[in-house]
Amino acid sequence: MTTPTGPDPLMSERRRLINLAYRLLGSLTEAEDAVQETYARWYAMPPRRQDAIASPAAWLTTVATRVCLDLLGSARARREQYVGEWVPEPLPDRDEWASTDPADRVTLDESVSMAFLVVLDSMTPAERVAFVLHDVFRYPFADVAEIVGRTPAACRQLATSARRRIRASQHPPAPQHADVVRAFKRAWEAKDIDALVSLLAPDATATGDGGGLAHAEPRPLQGAEQIARFFATRSGATLVECTVNGQPGLAAQLDGATVSVMAFDIENAQIRNIWAVLNPEKLRLWTS
Repeated sequence: MTTPTGPDPLMSERRRLINLAYRLLGSLTEAEDAVQETYARWYAMPPRRQDAIASPAAWLTTVATRVCLDLLGSARARREQYVGEWVPEPLPDRDEWASTDPADRVTLDESVSMAFLVVLDSMTPAERVAFVLHDVFRYPFADVAEIVGRTPAACRQLATSARRRIRASQHPPAPQHADVVRAFKRAWEAKDIDALVSLLAPDATATGDGGGLAHAEPRPLQGAEQIARFFATRSGATLVECTVNGQPGLAAQLDGATVSVMAFDIENAQIRNIWAVLNPEKLRLWTS
């Protein structure tokens, strides 16, 4: 495999590819691996084949998307082996990425909120790819069709189906979201069950992801009362307000190390979903 000897202009595409792959996979680790595989395939080609490609950036996008599509196709089998519930890998605020290569940083916007990624994860691989490429990255359906190997009409239908799911589940961010998360933190620290219940929607859900490497409830907790009592009995950690995938969240720390990151889905000043990631392999950006 040949590699460039000087600055490579194609490496300027890396951040865009990381952003695309993270939204497709919900895992920064897997996104980095997919992009690395994409560049490896490029550099494995002889120079004459590289020179014959009219748009190397478009080639990289196509290959990266297809690598992600293959990974999404095998995700169900991998999830069956995963211990407990699987939650997308949480991202900290951009200021917390100081030790990370800027090319690997994901742009934080509404398309990487935890609620958004959870809905994406419920889609078929084809729906997810068609929606992300078209609605998030603004690729025309003709280009999407070329990348995924389907007709433009089929890709349009896939994106429409995905868009319907997104609209049915998303709640617009509101300024009081940070206030709700702060109130939840205070009620949790005070072990105030009544206050916790008042902040939770009656049919709220709390999901923990330990991946078999940290203790987490094997199934989501259902209902405000059950969730409130669960959190009220958990103590010992220091709770810190933070930004999780661009939204207000909480981090639990023990001896200065982050052991859990929590994202919240809030509607009408009530918490509808809590996603707690305890798997240390998904917290590497929070512990460096």
